[in-house]
Amino acid sequence: MELPVLSVVGVVLALYVVWRLIWPLRVPVSLRGPLGLLVLALALHHRIVARFAGTMASPEIPKAAIAVLASGFTALLLVAVFLLVLDALLLLSRLLGQPRIADALRRSWLRPAAGVLALALGIYGVQQGMAVPKVRQVDVAIAGLPAAFDGYRVLQLTDIHASRLLTGDWVTQVVAESNAQIPDLVVITGDLVDGSVRARSNDVRSLGQLQAPDGVIAITGNHEYYGQYAQWMQAFRGLGMQVLENSHTRVTRNGSSLTIAGVTDPVAARYGLPMPDLKAALAGADPKDPVILLDHRPNQAAPNAAQGVKLQLSGHTHGGHIVGMDQLVKRANGGYVSGRYEVNGMTLYVSNGAGLWPGFAARIGVPSEITVFTLRPTVTTP
Repeated sequence: MELPVLSVVGVVLALYVVWRLIWPLRVPVSLRGPLGLLVLALALHHRIVARFAGTMASPEIPKAAIAVLASGFTALLLVAVFLLVLDALLLLSRLLGQPRIADALRRSWLRPAAGVLALALGIYGVQQGMAVPKVRQVDVAIAGLPAAFDGYRVLQLTDIHASRLLTGDWVTQVVAESNAQIPDLVVITGDLVDGSVRARSNDVRSLGQLQAPDGVIAITGNHEYYGQYAQWMQAFRGLGMQVLENSHTRVTRNGSSLTIAGVTDPVAARYGLPMPDLKAALAGADPKDPVILLDHRPNQAAPNAAQGVKLQLSGHTHGGHIVGMDQLVKRANGGYVSGRYEVNGMTLYVSNGAGLWPGFAARIGVPSEITVFTLRPTVTTP
């Protein structure tokens, strides 16, 4: 969701919460007024913080403050949903002539209880969003995979979002967990950082410690463009990463090879930078090589499959953040939100991501992940 849209939606929901929860409270106006203003401030906190410290993409305030604001903002969204459900049920009970149910839904304690539940879930969700991701193992069968790559292990990191919330210590733990998997190749599919090179250099330094025999290959996500794109490309390469910008590289074993291609992010259009171009990325690639594509967003899976990609690795969606919300995120990403999809003979995998943007740092029922893919040749039946 784009940042201005998030602010507008937040304000509308905040006004609804004030109307249906805060103002009916049996407390003095001197208390209800400040509570209502607090709810509105939570809805606009991205812009308020950006006015004084950092940007909307990268709030430069203490970690504890970001966690408190993220918890409150998540609680605001959740309580708005809870109130909408209660009001919809109340309207339905009236239409169906069920006064006892309507009376139950009007009980004075019900909406405040929904607010308390939302706050508890908001705090829990941000704690889960800040957790070190667990490892997920995935086997992928690839047609035409050379025998030399049977059992080849590709570790995917995506949406690391190093920030004042997910700091260098957290990144170091992610790197340690990744290295413990002993992958053959590490790929990073965008959104490594939030903020400028100066602000984040210490937080991303440990990414230079990622280890794999065939190295670390990265692409850009939309967040790299929000903070010094050119400088970040130089910084990532300085950390030993091979960054693919509409280009490809080959991984070889015993005379056989794979093509690893990577494309840029569509937000590049805002900055006059190259848009994603798979045709350019594959120019000069050996047509006999199976192609693994790194594409931050999953929504172009079908056109990518039509160009011969066998495995696409993406992120961007964060898995939808919260169970139920994934259905909205799916619609904004071509119908893809989390996990494995078969798309016209190509396998698409959309990772939930390792981290989260600090402006919406909650996970509820959608755990973060480090993903390890074990490549296998397809088995043909006689």
